[in-house]
Amino acid sequence: MKLSKGANIVVPTSLLAVVVSWQSDNAVDAHALLLDSSGTVRSDRDMVFYNAPRHVSQAVTLDQEPRARTARLSVSLPRTEPDIERIVVSGSVDAGTFADIRAMTVAVHAVDGVVATFEIDDAAAVSALMFGEFYRREARWRFRALGQGWSRGLAGLVTEFGVQVDDPSEPSRTRHPRNPFRPHRSSDASASTPRPATTPRPHTSDTPAQAPDHAHAAMPVARTGRAVDLDRHRPVAPPPPPRPERADWHPDPEDPQHMRWWDGTSWTTDRYLRQPADGQRCNRCAAPLRRKLFGGLVPCERCAREVDQYLVHWHNRAQRVLANHGPRGSEWAALWASLRYQRIQPESGRHALRDAALSYVERLATFTFADGEVRTEELESFEQAVAELSLEGPLIEELQRRMQRENLLFRLRTGDLPVVRTPGLHLGPDEQVHIDLPATHVRQLARGPRLTDGRLIASNKKLRFVGSGTGTEMPWSRVVSVHADGDTVVIAATSARGSARFAVADPVYVAAAVEGALRVAKRLVLAPGRRDTRSIPQEVKAEVWQRDGGRCVECGEGHYLEFDHIIPLSRGGATSAANLQVLCRTCNRVKGARI
Repeated sequence: MKLSKGANIVVPTSLLAVVVSWQSDNAVDAHALLLDSSGTVRSDRDMVFYNAPRHVSQAVTLDQEPRARTARLSVSLPRTEPDIERIVVSGSVDAGTFADIRAMTVAVHAVDGVVATFEIDDAAAVSALMFGEFYRREARWRFRALGQGWSRGLAGLVTEFGVQVDDPSEPSRTRHPRNPFRPHRSSDASASTPRPATTPRPHTSDTPAQAPDHAHAAMPVARTGRAVDLDRHRPVAPPPPPRPERADWHPDPEDPQHMRWWDGTSWTTDRYLRQPADGQRCNRCAAPLRRKLFGGLVPCERCAREVDQYLVHWHNRAQRVLANHGPRGSEWAALWASLRYQRIQPESGRHALRDAALSYVERLATFTFADGEVRTEELESFEQAVAELSLEGPLIEELQRRMQRENLLFRLRTGDLPVVRTPGLHLGPDEQVHIDLPATHVRQLARGPRLTDGRLIASNKKLRFVGSGTGTEMPWSRVVSVHADGDTVVIAATSARGSARFAVADPVYVAAAVEGALRVAKRLVLAPGRRDTRSIPQEVKAEVWQRDGGRCVECGEGHYLEFDHIIPLSRGGATSAANLQVLCRTCNRVKGARI
C-alpha cells in the first residue's frame, strides 16, 4: 500500500524489514529509537545506529553492509519488549541535505512481500529526517509515514527523544572511540543530579517539517545519565587465531567464556558456551552423563544418534571428494571443517571413511606401479594420503615399503647415486665410488661355470671387479647395457669378451645403480641437482643429423624434423649427441616428456 505523509497502516506482528532507497550518490545512514509510553528512550541503549547496530533485545538490527544506494533495518515486532510503545525509524546524512537526494522511498517488507511504501519527494534542506514509526494501537502494531526533518542533524533528532549526546568539544571528557555508550561527566556539580525527563512534542504530520533550533533549549535527558558518542567508529576486528588458514572453534577474543567459530578467513557470529572438562558431562552438548550400574558413565545417547545420522551423509560426500580430488585441496579441508563445526571427533570421521580410504591408497599405488617408475612426487603424494587418512596396518606397511623401494630404484637409474668411501682403493682425480659390495664373478666355461669371489666397485669413471688373485676394469665407454637376470647382474659390453655376469645379494638394486652411473658417464643424464642447457651446439647437431641420416628415427619422415632429447631435460637429460635424436614434429609430439 502506498502511504502519504501522516497516513498509517496495520502491519503484521512479525519480522519486518524497512528498506530506504534513493537514486543519487549521497550516503544515508539509517537508525532507530525505541520509545516507551513517555515518548523517550529508557536509556541510550535504546538507540540503534552505526556505532551500536543491534538492540539488546534483538528487536531492531541495522544492516551494516546493505546494497548500494540503500539502507536497511530489520524490525522484529514479536521480540519488542512490552514497555516499548513506539519504534522511530530515521536517517541522516553527513554531507549535503535530504533536499539533494532524489527519488527516496521507504518500504516496509514482510515475509510475503511489501506491506507499505512511502515516497519522500518534498524533503526540506535538513541533515536528519524521521521516515516513520511503528506504534502500538489496540494490541496491534501500525506504521505511520512521517517525513519530519531536523536542521541540527542526528544530534538534534536523537536529543529530541531523550538521548544525551556526547559533546566532543568538552575538554574534561575522556574519549573512548570504540565504545558508543559511556558515562557522561561534566565539571558542573549540578550535572550529577538527574534531571526529570520531559515528554517531547508529539511528532505527527501536523508538526512543522523543520524543528526550530530554539526547541532544543529544554531537551529531555536520558534517564541513565550516559552520553552517546555519534562520531563514526569502525569496529576493530579481533585478531585471528594462531592457525588462521584452518576453520575451527577457538576461545572468543571478545568473550573467553564462549567458543567462537573461525571460518578460515574471519570470525563468525556462531558461538557456544564453554563447559569445564570434568568428564561428568557430554563434550558436545554439555548434558550430564548417566552412571552405569557397575561403574563408569553412559555415553550421551542423543549426541551419539545425531553423530551417526550426520556421518551417513558426510561419508557419501567424503567418498565423492576422495574419488575426484584425493585427500587434499579446499573441498577436502571443508569436509573436515564441517566435522569440527558439528563438534564431532575426527576419529569418528576416519573410522567411517576407513574402507574408502584403503581403496583409495590401493588404487593410488596401482596407478603408480603401472609404468614401473615411482617418482619422488608420487611417493610424497602417497605418504601424504596415508598420513592424512591416518591409515596403518600390515597392508599399508607393505605398500609403503614397495613404494619406497621403487622410488629408490628410480632415483638410482636417473643418476641420484650414493657416494661410498673406500680408503684402501686408489682412485683417479675427481673419481667417486658409488658401489662397493661383495660379488661373485660368474664365467661360463666348457666344463661349467667358474665362480670367483671378490668385490664389485662402480665409480663415475669405470666398473671394477677385485677378486682373490684377479681383477678386471671396464671403462663406461665400453659398456652398452646392464640388467638384472635372476640373482645376477649382466653387464653387456662392446665385445663379447668384455661382457660379465656378477652374482650379488640384491641384483635389482645393483643393476639400477650401475645403470645410473652408466647414464651419467655417457651424458645421457646429468648428476642430480643440475640441468643442462636447452641450446644445442652446431657441432652436436651436425653429428646427430649425420648419424640419423637426416630422417625421423621413428617413421622415416624427412619433413618438419626436430631435435629431441631422448631423456627430457626436465628429468635430468643431457644436451649431448648420445641423448639426442631426430624426430618429425608428429612423432615428437606423441613422445612428449616420456623416455
